[in-house]
Amino acid sequence: QVQLVESGGGLVQAGGSLRLSCAASGRTFDSCAMGWFRQAPGKEREFVAANEWTRCSTHYSDSVKGRFTMSRDNAKNTVYLQMNSLKPEDTAVYYCASRGSQVAVIRTPATYNYWGQGTQVTVSS
Repeated sequence: QVQLVESGGGLVQAGGSLRLSCAASGRTFDSCAMGWFRQAPGKEREFVAANEWTRCSTHYSDSVKGRFTMSRDNAKNTVYLQMNSLKPEDTAVYYCASRGSQVAVIRTPATYNYWGQGTQVTVSS
């Protein structure tokens, strides 16, 4: 069992920045099996960023590439999502998620086994 707790959401003006944190506890933490997703009202949950297990490199959705950065601190069992140049369309509930190690599919929510409770990010224009 893995418990994930997100923090760091809030209200920010367009062009601003926020850093989300996701602290993991329970089973052995594998930062190479973590991802971030978001869900806006009335929309499906969508992929934001995730690490792939072979080289633990990070992949991003086209909509956030160049603005968001996913990082990790294995000593703290925590992954982060640094969000810069925020836009109103980034407004959503952001979730971190954990999947099984060596799972190749990283952009699909169904491949993730554990989810945090989510943290609201609101970007005003």
